[in-house]
Formats: sequence, C-alpha cells, structure tokens
Amino acid sequence: MSSPQSQRVTVELLGKEHEFSCPSGQEHALVAAAQNLNDLVEQMKQRSSVRNDQKALLMAALHLSHELLEVKSQQAEQEQQHDSLIDKLSQHLSI
Repeated sequence: MSSPQSQRVTVELLGKEHEFSCPSGQEHALVAAAQNLNDLVEQMKQRSSVRNDQKALLMAALHLSHELLEVKSQQAEQEQQHDSLIDKLSQHLSI
C-alpha cells in the first residue's frame, strides 16, 4: 500500500511497462534510473554474446553492484583521509 506521499510511476524496462511507487518529487529520478538500466542492459548485449534479456539484466545488475562497492570503498578511504587530516590539524592547534 502506498502512502499519501508516494506517486505511482510507469517506466519501461526491457521493452515492457512496469508501475512502481516512489516518493513524491522523485519521479524523474526513477525514470532516469530505469533509462540508465535499459541503456546498460543494451550495452551488455552489445559487448557480449548474451542476447537473453534476463542474463543481460543480471550482468547489468552485477556491473552496477560492482560500481556501488567501488564508490563505497573510495568514500570510506576519503573519510579515513579526512579523519587523519582533522587529527593532524587538531594536534597542531592544541600545541
């Protein structure tokens, strides 16, 4: 059941229309995400011998998951560098 703050949005994925509930104001983001996924599935089909939509979708999902893990790892590394710099600044300021 959707809350009053949710909107029903229809997007096309793999040539078929699907309806999803999404937070009000995020409709364009959902449509953009669906288009990005469609584009990535097509890239997977073109780059490999996979022609099956489900396998291409799985490959796209794995690709996106890998990218997400890379970004999270980079973010954690940057946070660690920031914390280290803050510690160094704190030490110099307390002298």
